[in-house]
Amino acid sequence: MIYHFFEYLNQQFDFPGSGLFSFISFRAAMAVITSLVITLLFGGKLINLLHRKQVGESIRDLGLDGQMEKKGTPTMGGVIILSGILIPTLLFAKLDNIYVILMIVSTVWLGLIGFIDDYIKVFKNDKKGLAGKFKLIGQVGVGIIVGAALYFSNDVTIKTKVEEPIEVAQNSNQNSIEKEIVWVETKSTKTTIPFVKNNEFDYSWLLTWINKDWASYVWLIFIPLVVVIVAAVSNGANITDGLDGLATGSSAIIGTTLAIFAYLSGNVVFADYLNIIYIPDSAELVIFISSFVGACIGFLWYNSYPAKVFMGDTGSLAIGGIIAVFSIAIRKELLIPIFCGVFLIENLSVILQVSYFKYTKKKYGEGRRIFLMSPIHHHYQKKGIHEAKIVSRFWILGIMLAVLSIVTLKVR
Repeated sequence: MIYHFFEYLNQQFDFPGSGLFSFISFRAAMAVITSLVITLLFGGKLINLLHRKQVGESIRDLGLDGQMEKKGTPTMGGVIILSGILIPTLLFAKLDNIYVILMIVSTVWLGLIGFIDDYIKVFKNDKKGLAGKFKLIGQVGVGIIVGAALYFSNDVTIKTKVEEPIEVAQNSNQNSIEKEIVWVETKSTKTTIPFVKNNEFDYSWLLTWINKDWASYVWLIFIPLVVVIVAAVSNGANITDGLDGLATGSSAIIGTTLAIFAYLSGNVVFADYLNIIYIPDSAELVIFISSFVGACIGFLWYNSYPAKVFMGDTGSLAIGGIIAVFSIAIRKELLIPIFCGVFLIENLSVILQVSYFKYTKKKYGEGRRIFLMSPIHHHYQKKGIHEAKIVSRFWILGIMLAVLSIVTLKVR
């Protein structure tokens, strides 16, 4: 809103200083600052309100050190994060940008699903919350909307360099043909694939190698893939949110990585230099992800050990969905296993634990476990490692994976 206002002042009246809002870097900085102010100021007031309303977390005794001390800690703090994301985005981003619209829709949609889940747990005293099938339906819905928009919208394009012949006059009797490199805007299903020389993979290849005429049906693969990614990352963030500050800090690290990717992919100079996919208008996403990082850091002020508030599903489902949709929008979804490695490890630990338990129970008549407890952060708690140390080490791992994912821009 502020962006459009100052853009109007700049165009109509050449108002001094209004041109600053045309710079992505300035608006991104303003978004971070605004997000931090909102989360830090609004966060404290909301925590006090939740205390008065007795909106506390109900804890199931798992035999973990310090676990029962968290009983009664306010939950639904994800509202703080969502406010810190949406308000700066609405103020400083171009609201007619297709990528920004998709991010806002995804944030509100998944945040609402998480809010309903938390509401049922807290106010209806139902520890199960919203049924899993309804959560999945909501995630599938977001995936379909995002996938369809990214595939069918004419505003979603990439630009590639091609050589075009041009006729150059040498003298009055003779012309020569030379080649000129130009940027051509096209619809494409190309994405980034790490550690490969040309760094690109086109989803249409999954069908065209069988029959070239099937290229127009690639949406039948692309949209379901988007649905799977959204559901997987969203649930991964939800599972990771088991220790004070773990999901919040990890998400801030991932968000910073995505901000770098978005800025480079949306800048023709850097995209050309790094030989990566240039995505017109995607740089506007830097404003959104800057708000995201600011919101996570601001929330961490209250969520770090010992936590004064939990984000609940209101925050964790939305955070995971945001990371997934953002990654797909900037065509970095195949890098998710790297920069979302913490989420992946948490997810896999649960899958392996449950699968192995069922397998051994069927084979030996007694279920056996790989870990002392899953998700894996509880395994380390059972081994006697302090919660704060586990979180710090997971953050370090997240930073290492973030650096590795950025390195893939040049290491091929």
